[in-house]
Amino acid sequence: MASTIQTLPNEVVYLIAAGEVIDSFAAVVRELVENSLDAGANRIVVYLHPEQWRVRVADNGCGINYEDLENAAIAHSTSKIHEGADLWKIRSLGFRGEALHSLTTLANLEILSRANRNDGCGWRAVYGAGGKVLQMEATAIAPGTVVTVSNLFGNCRERRQGLPNTNQQMKAVQAIIYQIALCHPQVAWQVWLRDRIWFSLSPSATMGKLLPQILHQVRQGDLHELQVELPTPLLEHNPSPEFVFQSVKSALTYNTSAPISTSFHLPLIPSCKLHLVIGLPDRCHRHRPDWVRIAVNKRMVKVSEIEQSVFSAFHRTLPRDRFPVCLLHLEIAPEQINWNRNPAKSEIYLNNLHFWQEQVSEAIAASLRINSDTVSEAVQTSRVGQLIKVAEAQNGYNTNRSIASQPGKQQEINQEINQENGDSHPYPNKTLLTNSPLSIQDDGRDVTTSKLKAVAQINNMYIVVEHCDGVWLVEQHIAHERVLYEQICDRWQIVAIEPALILFQLAIAQVEQLQRIGLDIEPFGENLWAVRSVPAMLKEREDCSEAILELSQGGDLQAAQVAVACRSAIRNGTVLTMPEMQTLLEQWQSTRNPRTCPHGRPICLSLPESSLSRYFKRHWVVGKSHGI
Repeated sequence: MASTIQTLPNEVVYLIAAGEVIDSFAAVVRELVENSLDAGANRIVVYLHPEQWRVRVADNGCGINYEDLENAAIAHSTSKIHEGADLWKIRSLGFRGEALHSLTTLANLEILSRANRNDGCGWRAVYGAGGKVLQMEATAIAPGTVVTVSNLFGNCRERRQGLPNTNQQMKAVQAIIYQIALCHPQVAWQVWLRDRIWFSLSPSATMGKLLPQILHQVRQGDLHELQVELPTPLLEHNPSPEFVFQSVKSALTYNTSAPISTSFHLPLIPSCKLHLVIGLPDRCHRHRPDWVRIAVNKRMVKVSEIEQSVFSAFHRTLPRDRFPVCLLHLEIAPEQINWNRNPAKSEIYLNNLHFWQEQVSEAIAASLRINSDTVSEAVQTSRVGQLIKVAEAQNGYNTNRSIASQPGKQQEINQEINQENGDSHPYPNKTLLTNSPLSIQDDGRDVTTSKLKAVAQINNMYIVVEHCDGVWLVEQHIAHERVLYEQICDRWQIVAIEPALILFQLAIAQVEQLQRIGLDIEPFGENLWAVRSVPAMLKEREDCSEAILELSQGGDLQAAQVAVACRSAIRNGTVLTMPEMQTLLEQWQSTRNPRTCPHGRPICLSLPESSLSRYFKRHWVVGKSHGI
């Protein structure tokens, strides 16, 4: 087999923003594992011996032939790029040709590899400082490669002193493997620590199916996965000015006389894909913003602007101080990316950034809706299982065919449902308004959801809904709150009122708060204030003064909009007619984020037909259930 690993020309080396990439155990694992994936491996085993400063990575990839082994550790030697133009069409995880060479200066490096199943044997190479081969011999090995790095930082022992303790280093290794595994879910992983299996990951069809193996508290039913083909963004004939500037700057860092060409002729861009996995906000979120991950072309990267788009897309769908679970993988044309920004390749420059932000926001919005594509994935939740478990414990199966009255049973079931949904109304001590009209405006959105049918109202609080896959219980107040909140956000309007509302003894901070959200307020005498404009939805309410006082307590405009929506929504305890319930359901289902209210509370409890069937034992054989 002809040699494919070549030393890069100097003009290409000058263009690379290279640097010291080996600074920890995690960095060693990252570089070796990326080489394994570039070799096409679908099974990778990592062996860690931190006390001996040793790392070994074995894979079943394509292997390295004899000629390439001789050049593998030479500075800037790689099989992945060959000329300067290749830097703008990177399709591999590694491309700089630095990692193995750096390891020879910091540790002892040994590579065993067999490139072809038809070869009688593989080869073992031992490298010295500078990447020179010290020993090369035939060896018995299965097709693939085994790289062993031992005595790490043995030639630079002061680096060992500056590293974190062993446990922290191993956590960093685990985090690196998890990140890489999510980008390559079809790969099987096994990690050994001190000659014992530490953890393993089974191959999965998608990163959404792999995530529960990594984030154990997340269930598959808590996630929604979406893959969409993206339109091709416009690409100029030349890279962006920032792109060129960073490349020129990098070259000048190494050699001020290096020849640099700023004219690049790029091919047409192939189709792009966006693969999205989100934790549904009514059942899956985090205390910290630690599980919003962005991957581009099979590598986890840091793109702050896209991360902010993710957080914005989940705004007012999660409880306070909670953060989303979101995995985002963009597969885009390599010409859209400049990897040449960070030695660890963890940060990139991305062309057409605003375009990608818009696509991400639209994909998340589509995933948050409840429609015929997502309903089957949305129905099975842990709350349903808990409710059925409680119900089964309370109901014994017996042969008594008479129907006994149990007046307390419905109250117990309702109490259980209330506990699951958590009725934490922001005004629990207020008298429920039974004369509040159900005011739902048609906002013109296209309702493409599966048809819901209102069946009944329970305790003047929950709407029983029939749909194609079972039964839902919808909490009427927070469903209406979601509808009104989105209408308010779309059409926030302050209107004048006559006569003015007179408020007593407001603090200066309260006055400033009302002015901050756009209300017209002025002194009206000693300790008196006249409010001459209010949010449109509060104008006709009898409790408008109380609502304005609540708005004066603090918060930004968005908080005020949430408060107005909550105050204006129908209260629990309000009797609704069947047409009113049906109207509310249709308007709720057409909202952008129908799963939770603006406070983050779940709106709907699903009782899928499969769960009902299990509870009523419809899987029993009829004859056996009669004792036959």
